[in-house]
Amino acid sequence: MVGNLSSGMRNYFRNKSTEELIFEHLSLIKYLAGRFAGRLPASLDQEDLVVAGIIGLIEAAQRFDPSRNIQFKTFAEFRIRGAMLDELRNLDWVPRSVREKAAKLEKTIIELENRLGRPAEDEEIAKELGISLEAYYRLLEEVKGISFVDIEALKRKIEDLQEDDLVELLSDSGENDPFDKLGLKELGEALAQAISELPEKERLVITLYYYENLTMKEIGKVLGYTESRISQLHSKALLRLRAKLKERLGEDYKDLLKEG
Repeated sequence: MVGNLSSGMRNYFRNKSTEELIFEHLSLIKYLAGRFAGRLPASLDQEDLVVAGIIGLIEAAQRFDPSRNIQFKTFAEFRIRGAMLDELRNLDWVPRSVREKAAKLEKTIIELENRLGRPAEDEEIAKELGISLEAYYRLLEEVKGISFVDIEALKRKIEDLQEDDLVELLSDSGENDPFDKLGLKELGEALAQAISELPEKERLVITLYYYENLTMKEIGKVLGYTESRISQLHSKALLRLRAKLKERLGEDYKDLLKEG
């Protein structure tokens, strides 16, 4: 996953103070806060995420050990993302009515796709819900943050590891499946299968966003769509993934989202 650090690089970080590491990586906080905020309601203050991210960065700088063979940026990103996700959970920002709408939408999608034997089109989902296509798109916008945070919560499980386990995972050469190391092989297999079953455009958006770290705007330029259209594709993809994971893993899926 992360290549070995040269002796020169280890000396570089060893000679860096905590304050220097923090100030040199403040831009990482803004970047990650933007990626979170872009998927959440406008009513949420991005500054809350920035403050949480600063706390995560400080913790990373204080705990970082260059002799452990991982890059500081990689280590810090895990800490910052985890701190931001914890802040979102503490805010308890999703109204019950929105959660109910998301649950109904997921249930509709999975039942419709099981009946059709293929991914459902937007028009088909809207018809099944008994609403217009425009209303369906508004619904996607309303519930978009729920699935995003849940998918992030699964990734956050890495944050719950002991420090030595986290270091081992981050410094892995890539030959081992991190889900195996976390004892979550079943989740890894279910998630991979669910992603493979996504419509091509949605699968590509997920790949570019989560694996290539492109922004919605950048993905839009690559695919020739507006940022709004990419956001819709992203929301639909996460709803499908969450619905499929719930169907395949049942209560185990909910357990994976619980804090330790």
